[in-house]
Amino acid sequence: MNRNENIHQLDLIDEWDVIIVGGGASGLGVAVDAANRGYKTLLLEKNDFAKGTSSRSTKLVHGGVRYLQNGDISLVIEALKERGIMRKNAPHLVRDLSFVIPSYDWWNSPFYGLGLKVYDMMAGKLGLGPSTILDREETLALIPNVNQEGLKGGVIYHDGQFDDARMAISLALTANQEGACLINYINVEGIIKENDLITGVKVEDQISGEKKMIKGKVVVNATGVFSDEIIALDQPNAKRMIRPSQGVHLVIEKSFLKGKHAIMVPQTTDGRVLFAVPWNDYVVVGTTDTPINETLEEPVALESEIKFILNNAGAYMTKKPTRKDVRSVFVGLRPLAASENNSESTKEVSRHHKITVSTSGLISVLGGKWTTYRKIAEDTVNTLQAVGGLPERQCNTRTLPIFGYEPHSDWEDPMHYYGTESKKISALNSKKATTSLSRKFFITENQIIWAVQEEMAVTLEDILARRTRCLFLNAFETEKIAPQVASIVAEKFGHDASWIKKELKNFNTLVKKYQL
Repeated sequence: MNRNENIHQLDLIDEWDVIIVGGGASGLGVAVDAANRGYKTLLLEKNDFAKGTSSRSTKLVHGGVRYLQNGDISLVIEALKERGIMRKNAPHLVRDLSFVIPSYDWWNSPFYGLGLKVYDMMAGKLGLGPSTILDREETLALIPNVNQEGLKGGVIYHDGQFDDARMAISLALTANQEGACLINYINVEGIIKENDLITGVKVEDQISGEKKMIKGKVVVNATGVFSDEIIALDQPNAKRMIRPSQGVHLVIEKSFLKGKHAIMVPQTTDGRVLFAVPWNDYVVVGTTDTPINETLEEPVALESEIKFILNNAGAYMTKKPTRKDVRSVFVGLRPLAASENNSESTKEVSRHHKITVSTSGLISVLGGKWTTYRKIAEDTVNTLQAVGGLPERQCNTRTLPIFGYEPHSDWEDPMHYYGTESKKISALNSKKATTSLSRKFFITENQIIWAVQEEMAVTLEDILARRTRCLFLNAFETEKIAPQVASIVAEKFGHDASWIKKELKNFNTLVKKYQL
């Protein structure tokens, strides 16, 4: 992907079939599907791809055990099916992860065991492995750091794990390969109409400041928690369609969770489930579900949320994490589709997606979850065919390999999520291919160059937060290596000292939000 080349395409194409606003999971999924069906597809993202919610998940590709508990059977069946498709199409990005539910009551293990057998049954042929009831010794063998006092046994079940931001970048590369044009750092600031029907968008390039009018047969609003802002450009008096809630995650050292299995805490003090998940030699603990009114691009963890996670996780661990053990904190906003009755708590609001069409033709994708991104995209493209008067074509994404597809990925290799591209990255400079700039996580000079050259990274944040996951793993260590990364980019791509100074100033302001 090359940003300058893609911006040049805006002058070459008079009218696009599809203009997608938003470069998160839903928008990128729509871009892949629409381009694959042969439509002239343009995706515009105000910041960087997956800057918001789509890089801030619990890193799980799952049917949702909790949704089964809530009785949302149709969502569980759909998500389990999509989990299997996602793993099949992106084996370098999605893997099987086993979860252990420790039990401190004699009746709990059979209770959860039965529920998880139903979960297995719903997954059918796309299941990742059978759930099993464990005795006390088997539970301790799998999760040796679990609190042993009163432990009776447990249940093991299987779900999927992935790297959300890397999946997003891989979807962008897949869409690009299929012929879509994707541009980050370009803001949609207005909608063009003729005879009360949408015919395009007004944009401003956030880097050059240049403004353009872009024509399109159909416009898709896939901006997640910011959907109401785009809807307001179309219909200023429309009622709010999104009910956002905040999910906080704390990242701690892997010593808190010895072994390769995740822990699921089935019942926290607020009735939610809590996960402690091994990820890139660290452990992600979360999440919360706090209703919020203000949708910030960089949401902030509340003190009460931090205490909630530490207290509930600590109750199940022999080594109890404290504030000083937190290497990074990241916060995502869930774009929950508001129901007619807004009285229920956000944890009870359905995670189903909705697709709406305004009287002027704006298609808005509301709600949904990462696991079902492909189905959301399929439903959206089926809708936009009719709205845009486009030739009807079948969806092919159920069997479409994701960019870098590598069926035999070695997950012990820190470069595995590049798939087939990892050899090309190593070839940039074979001497420095395996030399990490840090001992706390893996990041090489080659990856930094690749991010800018091939993956449309523009800023220091793009490289350290989403092309690599350094900021999300250890914000303190990332702050230390940022000057070195900035110097590598400047030297390779011809930036001057003022660029380095500006990038470091912006990044040092941002990094504080990821540190406790």
